[in-house]
Amino acid sequence: MQKHTSLSSLSRGYILKIAFFLVFGFNLFAQTVERPLSLQKALEQSILQNRQLGVAQLDEDLAKSKFKQTEAIWLPQVNFSYTGLFSDNPLNSFGFKLQQGSVQATDFNPTLLNKPGGNQNYLSQLSIQQPIFNMDMLYMRQAAEKQIDVFHYQKMRTQDGIKMQVTQAYLQLELVYEAKKVVEETLNAMKNMLQFTQDRFNQGLLQKSDLLNAEVHVKAVESKLAETNSQIRAISDQLSFLMNQDPGVNYTIEKVDLELVNSKEIANIANRSDIKAMKGAEESLSLMLKSNTNSGLPRLNGFANYMFNDYKALGFNANSYLLGINLSWDIFKGNQVKNKTATLNLEKQKLQEQIKIQINQASVEIAKTTQQIADAVYKINLGNISVDQAEEAYKIIRNRYTQGLSNTTDVLMAQTQLSEQKMLLSKAVFEQKMAKAYLNFLTESTK
Repeated sequence: MQKHTSLSSLSRGYILKIAFFLVFGFNLFAQTVERPLSLQKALEQSILQNRQLGVAQLDEDLAKSKFKQTEAIWLPQVNFSYTGLFSDNPLNSFGFKLQQGSVQATDFNPTLLNKPGGNQNYLSQLSIQQPIFNMDMLYMRQAAEKQIDVFHYQKMRTQDGIKMQVTQAYLQLELVYEAKKVVEETLNAMKNMLQFTQDRFNQGLLQKSDLLNAEVHVKAVESKLAETNSQIRAISDQLSFLMNQDPGVNYTIEKVDLELVNSKEIANIANRSDIKAMKGAEESLSLMLKSNTNSGLPRLNGFANYMFNDYKALGFNANSYLLGINLSWDIFKGNQVKNKTATLNLEKQKLQEQIKIQINQASVEIAKTTQQIADAVYKINLGNISVDQAEEAYKIIRNRYTQGLSNTTDVLMAQTQLSEQKMLLSKAVFEQKMAKAYLNFLTESTK
């Protein structure tokens, strides 16, 4: 019985050791790595590695590949064929002999002409077709070339959008670090006040409620600190995603001072890459309209055939050639050209309206963002004054508290007010930087 109890104790001890390793060992390995990251480095990495930009590049490459397919309107088409024919048809049979160059006087015997029996012919043929004049295909080629510009500008706007996302995430991370700094300062002040309150309580100079009130505020600030750390991890993972990096890294940042790099070009929205892409699509539609209109013109193409005929397989007894020019004209195609022209015109009108809407919307956004920058500057000025006043008020109340002239609630409220004013100031700075970044995005021009 004693032996059984001893074994059970050893088992419990072994299990406790394993549990200890699982809890603390995994926490050790799960520690997040910290890595410094500048905004410029984040932007460069995202442009090089972002998958969304890679897809945009593939779209441009696809447009180039489709344009190369239109080289067929200039280049010849060459075909080689080998055909074996067997027939007892009088016309075909006599034709085989003519093609083979083997007709004799006896072949004109009416009996043989009417009932030649089975004959065979092996035809080796090299064919060449050369486009000469196809006006509709010429405009179609130009439309395909214009599509390359469309996808190029779309890729550039995608790049602008990715840079905007990276800047936004970076500024959010900067704001959270500022918030963490404020929370840590508040926590240190709260802990000092808690220690002072604990000492006064032990001396019988304060009530239990004062001590509990101070402890509650310390716990609340500690919870806020944990929340800011979680936000740092989440935003860092978002930055890693934009840079196509593995998650699990906490980025430490450098303070950013954004400038309005495009302030002189705010009115020239037409130079923006997305507007240029839409105008390129409009030009492509115009060329497609010309192509459809010219599809009613005559087409001129040349062709040439070089042939070998023999009654034996792989024989090349009789050679001949055939050259020609083909002129074709689709006079009426069941109103197909007319109806397609009407459809393309409607698509063009729709795109023109979309361009106007995009430009007007951009103008409204620019005016709105410019006002947001001015509002943020006003908030920053007021915030600096409010922080100075809140600091002075906190110092006065804290000194009165140490002298026993104020209660715990007054000190806690003053400290909370100071923290709130610092946070509001940080938020106003963040709003100003975000508005500047967005205004740069709205006015990003393409040369």
